Amino acid sequence: MRYLLRKLGFYLVALWAALTVNFFVPRLMPGDPVDILLSKLGQRGPVTPEMRASTEALLGTSSGKSLLSQYLEYLGNLAHGDLGVSVTFFPASVSSIIEQTLPWTIGLIGLATVISFLVGVGLGTAAGWKRGSWLDSLIPVTTMFQSVPYFWLALILLFLFGSVWPLFPLNGGYDVYTVEPGWNLDFIGSVLYYGALPALTIILSSVGGWMLGMRNMMVSTLSEDYMVTAEAKGLRPGRIMRRYAARNAILPSVSGFAISLGFVVAGSIVTEAVFSYPGIGSALLQAVGGNDYALMQGIFLVITLSVLGANLLVDLLYSVIDPRTRARA
Repeated sequence: MRYLLRKLGFYLVALWAALTVNFFVPRLMPGDPVDILLSKLGQRGPVTPEMRASTEALLGTSSGKSLLSQYLEYLGNLAHGDLGVSVTFFPASVSSIIEQTLPWTIGLIGLATVISFLVGVGLGTAAGWKRGSWLDSLIPVTTMFQSVPYFWLALILLFLFGSVWPLFPLNGGYDVYTVEPGWNLDFIGSVLYYGALPALTIILSSVGGWMLGMRNMMVSTLSEDYMVTAEAKGLRPGRIMRRYAARNAILPSVSGFAISLGFVVAGSIVTEAVFSYPGIGSALLQAVGGNDYALMQGIFLVITLSVLGANLLVDLLYSVIDPRTRARA
């Protein structure tokens, strides 16, 4: 319990520091979201000083308030779950924008990350257990894909399988012309079809790292004394590989996997930009372009919570998988 409380205390302090940075960084950017919103409203009619004052109050950037008072108001709104109003998608709230875009990002990037981890760890385990097999020759190919910049690999696959051999659509999250959104087979099938190429790009660019890391850890683990003892006991090779070798070799990969899950939201920007995917990364790009403080802060908050939550999860998971870490703590 003391170990758990110490970890929770550390992550609460880290969360407060991240929220503070989240508040000040957008305000250091050039431009004023109030002017941007008023320019949009000005297309419909004249803008009065009263409209400017109400807009500043709505966005929480009133010129009569100090940064400290705005900061305290920002923390108070967060405590009540109020993330503000988006300038880019006005008059929609930030919470509604995140609710609409986050499932797309988690469904694509999250699922692709899990698949690449499972495939990479599985192939790495087999390659380390059977050194010198054909799986070893597969490692240079997978690491080559990882060394290629992600956006370049995405553009190549988009050109090959979207233009030369049009097997997949070029952009979008589903067929907006023939499919009605909802929990029906047509919509789910369209989402899977449109997400196949972006997911394939993510898997190809990341599976090599998991495979190489797991293979090297398996080779190192096989030389340990407890492996010799397990073989001397006459245990079945499959049990030795799973219960003794892979269970210990996977510890660094579990840590890396949790961090990767934490960056699912942050890592979606390039993917969604290349494939024009309607996720939270696309919303963040539009928020930056429009100096949308509230939306940027809301998305950064989601990123912060996902990273801290993933790190906390791996800390707790490590204490279960390897009790020695709990004992040292």
